[in-house]
Amino acid sequence: MNHSPDEKSPAGLDSGELALRSLLHEAVRDIEPRDGTLDHLRRAVPARRARKRQAAVGLAAAALFVGTAIPALLHVSYSGGSDADPSIAADSSQAQGGATSGKGPDGGSSTSGGAGGKTSGTGQGDSKDSGQSKDPGTATGASADPSASSTQTVAACTADQLGSSSATAEVPDSAGVVYGTFRIANVSTTGCTVGGPGSVSLLAQGAADATRITVVEHAAGDAAAGLPDPSLYVPQLTIAPGSAYEVKFAWVPSATCPTTGTGSGTDSGGSTPAPSPSPTGASAASGSTTGSDTGTAAQMIRADGTVDGGVAVSYTPEAGSPTASVTVSNACAGTVYRTGVLAAS
Repeated sequence: MNHSPDEKSPAGLDSGELALRSLLHEAVRDIEPRDGTLDHLRRAVPARRARKRQAAVGLAAAALFVGTAIPALLHVSYSGGSDADPSIAADSSQAQGGATSGKGPDGGSSTSGGAGGKTSGTGQGDSKDSGQSKDPGTATGASADPSASSTQTVAACTADQLGSSSATAEVPDSAGVVYGTFRIANVSTTGCTVGGPGSVSLLAQGAADATRITVVEHAAGDAAAGLPDPSLYVPQLTIAPGSAYEVKFAWVPSATCPTTGTGSGTDSGGSTPAPSPSPTGASAASGSTTGSDTGTAAQMIRADGTVDGGVAVSYTPEAGSPTASVTVSNACAGTVYRTGVLAAS
């Protein structure tokens, strides 16, 4: 069928296009697909569509994650140095930029990082005063009381700060146990910390046998039942000016002093006994007598025939001074039980 040059086919193609189309059809007329091609297409097309759907779902999930994670990250970055307390929400300009804030010791909030290291207190009940501390970097309301319980900021007591030492001994109880107390005061104008139990020393006098006298630390259940419980000992105690601490002891005899058998007040030879050395220091104040520190004293024989003997009990603080001493009379052999540091009653 011939067509004029300007004639159009029903498909809208001119004569040249129709001729080309015919040639193409003739070129592929004998070409056929391989076996199984149709089955392959039936499987591949749905699989491809499924992969496209999965990719679309993955992109949507990634977009959702990014949309929620970025705002959260920005929020954390801008609020890294802020306080969660709603009462200082108005100070958000200080919270941003890494400024640190916290609670002051008086219950208000304190903020550092300002110019000159000044701090401000905004707790309830504060006056209109800005509350800035005179010392840079010091939080408002910090306690300056030297008797505060914290021992980290109070220096250890020195020998110059301790004084007004005293020692007392009570009368023996029904079992012959004598209880006593050492008291050491802070005579300085600043508080200090007692950092150790100190030492207790003994000195045998007269008929007392130094080899049969010992000192041990009091423990629950021992013979010195009248001493405070060991749970009351204080490892470190801060004492304010004018305050004091105590260390208690108990003399528990293990044997009585020896007797002469004459009961006449003199020795068996009839000679007059030499007088004992004069009392010293706190021993004299407590009404007890002590022997010489440099040698043995002459043994006095009392009217009941018992040879006189005694034990001088002394306490020295951890700082090395002062020393308080008291003499337990009619004591020749036994044990001194001592406590640790106790808060003065």
